[in-house]
Amino acid sequence: MKRPEDLARSFLALADRDIRAFRKLSDDPEIDDEVVGFHAQQAVEKCLKAVLIKHRIEQRKTHDLQRLADLLTENDLPSPPLREGIDALGPFAVELRYDFMTSERLDREQARMVVAAVRSWAEQQIS
Repeated sequence: MKRPEDLARSFLALADRDIRAFRKLSDDPEIDDEVVGFHAQQAVEKCLKAVLIKHRIEQRKTHDLQRLADLLTENDLPSPPLREGIDALGPFAVELRYDFMTSERLDREQARMVVAAVRSWAEQQIS
């Protein structure tokens, strides 16, 4: 079994894959917000989980960014930056990708800031 530090690094590597996809897709106005938002949400989710794993905080399998951020607070760990922006990405989790009646709009510029800030924050927490 991997050490928590190594598993946390693996989660950041997975987040980086979603970040690369998000960056490429977010520049293309023809790509639906749901697809772009999904990769932003996934990147943030994996960053939050990486920090939780590093600190040995158990978590259920979830895509709920609010719950993951709350777990950090409940365990006296630093909160991630731009919490409101993180919460705005929540609807773009897996469930939204299969909802054909959605009216969620993604603020792509805000999402770029959130993804970059959370990734940087996660790196600091793990190092």
